[in-house]
Amino acid sequence: MIPIRDKNPSSTFPYVTIGIIVVNVIVFLIELSLGTRLDGFIMEYGVVPLKVTYYSQVPDLTFMNTFFPFISSMFLHGGFIHLIGNMWFLWIFGDNIEDKLGHFKYLGFYILCGIIASSVHVFFNSQSGVPCVGASGAIAGVLGAYMITFPHARVVTIVPLFIFLQVIELPAMIVLGFWFVIQFFNGAASISASATSGGVAWWAHIGGFVSGVIIFFIMRIFYVRKPGRYR
Repeated sequence: MIPIRDKNPSSTFPYVTIGIIVVNVIVFLIELSLGTRLDGFIMEYGVVPLKVTYYSQVPDLTFMNTFFPFISSMFLHGGFIHLIGNMWFLWIFGDNIEDKLGHFKYLGFYILCGIIASSVHVFFNSQSGVPCVGASGAIAGVLGAYMITFPHARVVTIVPLFIFLQVIELPAMIVLGFWFVIQFFNGAASISASATSGGVAWWAHIGGFVSGVIIFFIMRIFYVRKPGRYR
């Protein structure tokens, strides 16, 4: 399933969502300009589980070069498809969560989900020396919050039916619930994979989504900007 757009208008302008997208694009352009220095840049600012695992045992590891990447990695991407896919999902679903929480709380929510997502990835890949980059974990938190807040919101979605592609409207619960199930099964299958191999950080997606549900539920108890609307 590929979501195209949702039919769930927000009542405020999504400054933070657009700002996050712009920053990600700018950082990606910087990545493209680095040439042969890109690998070192990704290693420095991406989350490397081995650094975290052996932080206290390796003198050369500092707090900044080990843990700052839990934030900086959210703004790095491995290619055009990686960037476009993430920003597309954020554009579709982010504005409504920003509308619900307000701009500043939404930014805090986004960053916190990203940090937790990377932490879950490190837990399941503690011996990996491969840097993990991407906004997927933070955006997964937004998806989790959207699913529990607007479960019946209509999402215009491309659905493959055998050899045909059908564009239909589906409830957000179906679209995002299906997305999470795919992440979970792939994450379970990846547990036995080599710690030195690259690929998709499935557990970052899972951790981000679940943390988004839990954190947003807690925030909704104490503070919600305005009642949700969908049609």
